[in-house]
Amino acid sequence: MQNIILSADGDVKIFSVPDAVAENLEKYCIDFCDKWLWSSPDAEKYRINGGVCYDEEDFIEYLNKYIFPHEQSMLVKNLGAVSYKNLPDEYKLLPHFFF
Repeated sequence: MQNIILSADGDVKIFSVPDAVAENLEKYCIDFCDKWLWSSPDAEKYRINGGVCYDEEDFIEYLNKYIFPHEQSMLVKNLGAVSYKNLPDEYKLLPHFFF
């Protein structure tokens, strides 16, 4: 498990995720928001008025339920409403994705 940074126009959060996700974060995020949300019957609840509505917590739920059910991702720390430029030094090198 490795730490990553995720945000969706809100608080910046640190999550612990499986190594494969941290090492290929953009691929997993794009698969979630550009493929799964639009095509999976399990994602129907996110489709609203011809669009989709989701956040980083929904991505973590997707990982835990559908992709890595035996390696549960979890919230490590909520950094609050901080810009990426102002992250504490200890987090600046973590893989990151902003939905």
